[in-house]
Amino acid sequence: MAGQHTRLPPLNALRAFWAVMRQGTFRSAADELLVTPQAISQQIKLLEDTLHVSLFERKARVIEPTEQAIILSHFVQAGFDEFTEGIRRVTNSTYRNRININVSPYFATRYLMERLERFRQLMPGADIRMTTMVNVRDFAADEVDVSIQWGFGNWKEYDVKLLVHDPKIICCSPELARQITSPNDLGRMNLLHPVMARGLWHKVLEHLGLPSLEMAGEIEFQDAATMRRGTISGIGVGLVSRLDALADIEAGILVAPLGIDVLDTMDKKDVPGFYLVVPKAHKRVKIISAFCDWITTEQW
Repeated sequence: MAGQHTRLPPLNALRAFWAVMRQGTFRSAADELLVTPQAISQQIKLLEDTLHVSLFERKARVIEPTEQAIILSHFVQAGFDEFTEGIRRVTNSTYRNRININVSPYFATRYLMERLERFRQLMPGADIRMTTMVNVRDFAADEVDVSIQWGFGNWKEYDVKLLVHDPKIICCSPELARQITSPNDLGRMNLLHPVMARGLWHKVLEHLGLPSLEMAGEIEFQDAATMRRGTISGIGVGLVSRLDALADIEAGILVAPLGIDVLDTMDKKDVPGFYLVVPKAHKRVKIISAFCDWITTEQW
């Protein structure tokens, strides 16, 4: 009914529950919180009584979280992350004009660096700290405010906004290109891809009408730049970002054996891109909100 509020359980009970979910046992949770296993058990019982649900199935010395516990754990984690972030920001005055950004290395060098001064002009005195890591960081543990990641936008627990697509061109060395006259010939080649894009070749082959084509071999690289160098060296066929591919094709060091436009009609959901990824709570901070507004209005 309108005006009624959900009764929240005691914070200590939620804290004990979250420790058990992370540690896997009551004893390990007790060691983390410096209490006895009995105290943990009492807090879990209190939480179950308050919520009127069973959170753990007890089997001899083993406990297994129920479906309700798994669902609850995601929200409890988000809540404690917000507590931590709020306390850090109100107790650290030097942090008010600082923004910690983790950026995909390719986006940083290809797009962001030459435009970052525009943001500085909007926010004079901004203290920008930038790291360039491929994977999404732990926002709380690594003190990251905002992340710009390559992928397909599958970060459901965060606010996610596409900044720009990263269309690919099938490329290889001129020597390998002489052996490729049709999409079927790709099955005889080493197919190169970054470690973050294990499924991208499958999407490409499906687009080419070859969903069941057997691959002779695959080689993974830590990042797109290294994969591009591997493609140029002739060890296989790579999916090279369009901006780089066009420059390398013009320079004569790469060839698009199936044409530069063969992937242009791929379904947009199968085309990777660079995404702004940020926890919802972070956007309440002025400098982070300003950065998000700026980067999403830039014409990348």
